[in-house]
Amino acid sequence: MKEFTIDINCDLGEGVGNDHLLMPHLSSCNIACGGHAGDDDTMRSTITLALAHQVKIGAHPSFPDRENFGRIEMHLPIDELEAIISSQISRLHKHLEEQRALMHHIKPHGALYNMAAVDHDTAEAISRAVAAYSGKVFLYVPFGSVIEQHALEKGIPIKYEAFADRNYNNDLTLVSRKEENALLNNVDEIFRHVVPIIKEQKVRSVDGNWIPIKADTLCIHGDNPNAPEIAKHLSVKLQEVEISIL
Repeated sequence: MKEFTIDINCDLGEGVGNDHLLMPHLSSCNIACGGHAGDDDTMRSTITLALAHQVKIGAHPSFPDRENFGRIEMHLPIDELEAIISSQISRLHKHLEEQRALMHHIKPHGALYNMAAVDHDTAEAISRAVAAYSGKVFLYVPFGSVIEQHALEKGIPIKYEAFADRNYNNDLTLVSRKEENALLNNVDEIFRHVVPIIKEQKVRSVDGNWIPIKADTLCIHGDNPNAPEIAKHLSVKLQEVEISIL
């Protein structure tokens, strides 16, 4: 019998106030490092919480846009964007070193993540910033994306990421948050959504088509109102269908 495994990650340190409820049900977390949310105090406290629960830690850089929570596209020169991303990663890395913790991965946030999936300049800026860590960290990327191509070309280790609480278009882009069906909130619906992603490497699009996909890690958005319930439900139910959480 084939063994199925998955990582469950969540964006934390964003000021939502539910990190302590989520962390017990996660295997990795992405800590906001000042771009869209977070500051030195939240980074330190989130690292401490992750260490207490033995959860892998990642940097969660963003466009420098706290007003819009990093969810508005910004078109910046490659060098400028690389410097912005590098600065945020370095800021978290400093706090990790102070607590003798390791950085496991890097995952861009919001509009930066979505743009990197389709835009070569954005993907290049991110991959340059991540490459500075000499292959010691993973980059979380969507399957079949432009950022995946850039990472592989630079020899950056990757983990394929899918979204537990978001609907997909036929081209594997996420349904825009402007649409009513962008988010998934019902825990049973989310469970039905993610099992085929893990076991069959396919996802049902909003148009009803089954699209090939790969996932090493599933993301639950920390600002989803049902995030703690979703994380707890998946951490239990996935193991009931012989999917191990790593």
